[in-house]
Amino acid sequence: MVKIVGVRFRPAGKIYYFNPLNFEVKAGSHVIVETARGIEYGTVIIPPTEMADDKVVQPLKPLLRMATKEDDRITERNQEKKKDAFRICQEKIQKHKLDMKLVEAEYTFDNNKLLFYFTADGRIDFRELVKDLAAVFRTRIELRQIGVRDETKILGGIGICGRSLCCSTYLSEFAPVSIKMAKEQNLSLNPAKISGVCGRLMCCLKNEEETYEYLNGRLPGVGDHVTTDDKLRGEVQSVNVLRQTVKVIVEVDDEKEIREYNVSQLRFKPRRRKDKKLSAKEMKALEALEDRGKSKLDEGK
Repeated sequence: MVKIVGVRFRPAGKIYYFNPLNFEVKAGSHVIVETARGIEYGTVIIPPTEMADDKVVQPLKPLLRMATKEDDRITERNQEKKKDAFRICQEKIQKHKLDMKLVEAEYTFDNNKLLFYFTADGRIDFRELVKDLAAVFRTRIELRQIGVRDETKILGGIGICGRSLCCSTYLSEFAPVSIKMAKEQNLSLNPAKISGVCGRLMCCLKNEEETYEYLNGRLPGVGDHVTTDDKLRGEVQSVNVLRQTVKVIVEVDDEKEIREYNVSQLRFKPRRRKDKKLSAKEMKALEALEDRGKSKLDEGK
């Protein structure tokens, strides 16, 4: 076991582990640490705790010190300065006529580096842009190309559920999402309805995937033949996954009728539900959506 403290550098960003040494830190405390980017100001998310060695990448860098009021002021000034840096970079991009969309500017805590995050359809030759920016800001410049998921995480927004986006509020890392998850949950397979603000498959499809897999595994498939507890044999017309009920077409007195049963009242051979049949056009659109969602899952913090 090793003692760690979890630190985050941006809202809903990835949590990085550090050695707390003998500092008395609590969740929400601000600390100064050294990272690959230089000296950084972060927020403690996980207070000092023991963690298994195999879950921590050694060697752990130690906390440098607790943040002071002056450090808080420096961070606030950096937040103000990045607005001007963003505006100037936008002007330089237009000057060089580069086909790229600037997403965010960010100063490191010690002002040793200025980072610009952007999106673009392909590779961009921004060497001249970097020279211009270095001449203006007199510091190290780094331009980092990110994916549309990361762009949405930085900018934030409101999802179709009416709430703030998961990725910008609590998801620290993107999880792979597939069309299979939408089919498992019996959702509409219209790409417009299962894609998020970023245009990729919605991250929340992952949230209930395990539950639906378990519940679906307890149900018969539509079209299967089952035996009811009142000794009738019939064909499954539909199922309600969450309520675990099944509508069965049974024959009573030479007449067919539909009766609803709880899954516990039926006897059948459990098996996975059949996948929906898709048209060639639907399949092509969904495959394109899924392929785009597999790229650039986690670029940057």
